[in-house]
Amino acid sequence: MRVDLDAEEVRLESLPRFQSAAVQARQLYQLGVALALLALLAWALAFFIGLFSSESLWPVLLGNNAAAMLVLAAGAQSAFWVADWRNGALNPPPPAIAAAPDEQVRGIEGFNQRVDAGARRLLVTIGAPVLWLTGVSGAAWWSVQHTWNLALPGLALGTWGSVAAGIAVLLAFALLVFERYLTQQQPGQWPEARLLAPLVRVPILTLLLSAVCLIFSSDDVVWPARLAVLTGLLPAAVAIELILRALAALFSPRRDRLEPRMIGQSFVAGMLRWPPQPLLALQSELHNRFGIDLRQIWAFTYMRKAFLPVLAVVAAVGWVLSGVNEIPLQGRGIYERFGEPVAVLGPGLHAGLPWPLGRVLAVENGVVHELATSTESTIDPLLTPADALPPLTANRLWDATHVNDKSQVIASGSGDKQGFQIVNMDVRFVYRIGLGDRAAIAATYHSADVPTLIRSTASRILVHDFASRTLDGVLGEQRSALADDIGRAVQADLDALDSGVEILATLVEAIHPPAGAANAYHGVQAAQISAQALIARERGAASEQTNVAQLQASVALDQAHALAREVNATAQTADLRFGAEQKAYASAGHAFLLEQYLSQLSLGLNNAKLLILDHRLGGSSAPTLDLRSFTLPADPVAPRKAAQ
Repeated sequence: MRVDLDAEEVRLESLPRFQSAAVQARQLYQLGVALALLALLAWALAFFIGLFSSESLWPVLLGNNAAAMLVLAAGAQSAFWVADWRNGALNPPPPAIAAAPDEQVRGIEGFNQRVDAGARRLLVTIGAPVLWLTGVSGAAWWSVQHTWNLALPGLALGTWGSVAAGIAVLLAFALLVFERYLTQQQPGQWPEARLLAPLVRVPILTLLLSAVCLIFSSDDVVWPARLAVLTGLLPAAVAIELILRALAALFSPRRDRLEPRMIGQSFVAGMLRWPPQPLLALQSELHNRFGIDLRQIWAFTYMRKAFLPVLAVVAAVGWVLSGVNEIPLQGRGIYERFGEPVAVLGPGLHAGLPWPLGRVLAVENGVVHELATSTESTIDPLLTPADALPPLTANRLWDATHVNDKSQVIASGSGDKQGFQIVNMDVRFVYRIGLGDRAAIAATYHSADVPTLIRSTASRILVHDFASRTLDGVLGEQRSALADDIGRAVQADLDALDSGVEILATLVEAIHPPAGAANAYHGVQAAQISAQALIARERGAASEQTNVAQLQASVALDQAHALAREVNATAQTADLRFGAEQKAYASAGHAFLLEQYLSQLSLGLNNAKLLILDHRLGGSSAPTLDLRSFTLPADPVAPRKAAQ
């Protein structure tokens, strides 16, 4: 029963809760300060650990335990205000002498006084317990929300994990002793003890679950990390309830002379009992808060008796109906019986065994997707209306930056073509899940994430394919065959993995040098064209000179061949003549020699004008043969000069 100092003449010294109010207030204040310090220490450790290891398990555990400590601190602070009111009512302070207003205070000091007075009036209107409860509970909820991460990997904590688990168990034991102390308090001695005891169970349960996570944490398992994150659900739920209770207290009438109630009590924390009695707790809460006694209503009494049978029947019917599945028109379903796929179902209603004995896994049926290898988003892009401005993806200028482009390294060179270059490209794949039953089963059980699988496979194929190409090739004659080669290679790898994915088309939307190097590449292309033209011109001149030299060499060779044949023929003729003369000499002897002599002499003197004097003809005077001829008319008297 609450005490009204204005309406009742009660001796407060005779009430046990007023007698021990000072001690209780001091204990609650010390408890709140200790819990706040523990929460601040946990936050500091979580902050510094998170700076160096963002994927660590420590920030999550420390943040959740700090939230549990703050929830208990909020409850202790709320109970402190009640005990402090009782202490003030039993031992009222001397009345403060209000200072007379100083009419001379102006300027900044007067403004500060007015602000201070306004803040005090606002504090009195709202109430310090409401502000403290809202602030501390909000900090607890923020601590859980800030460290919430269900994607944490498994991590082995080693010796430090075991030490921290031991510390958590010791803190839980200390809080358990305090919780037992609160439950043993008499309602007349300390009414808030029974309301504060459920809040003590929140950090106890959080610490014990944290100890389990610390002990069983490993690199191979992830359930300790998931459990560590989920331990924050209870402190977060209690913090939200305390915030709602604080907001509801704003609309409740409040009198300074009436004994206040403890605002920081929790229905959620009250469920932490064994055996759990949620209906009884709800009934007690309604009776205490609103004066509604559900036990006096026949309908609620009947519902309480029939609750379990009706709940069992509803649960059984719901469990049986879980075997009825609806497959949409553009989908398929793989029916599993005892975990083994037995059939691929088409669109419509299908009945089977209830879960978990049987279930249906949804599979696409002919839905076509487009996947860009340059982005991680799996959401299909929105279509632009025909009368709207063109999208940014339509800009294919080399000197513009495109969000859909992906850089690729070319590490091949050919002749004078440079290797190890960078090219930007936009490669897209149009795919679907195969229409056959085998493809549907393969896509469901062999591919956890089809877009990621295609993107990773395509990235590996592109790296391998571009390693054997050149920049000039992919920008020129090889571009038409590039998409076909990539599509066939990706499809071959997907078939080898038995993914059930069918590549319908491979599109090379754009391929060009990086935007920053576009102008430079244009200059390189111009220089290459000029160099190729100069090389072609010089090769033409060299070819012409080569042809002339080859012609001259051919003529000289022909002349040499002709001369050689002529010399050879002459030599053969001389050889034949020598052979014949040798045979004739052997037969005729000196007659042949004389004949040859005369023949050669006749040959040599064939055209000569001679005068022959031969002393062998006899006589005293040498005979003279004048073989000279004269052209008429001639003077016979004139002396003649003998020919030599």
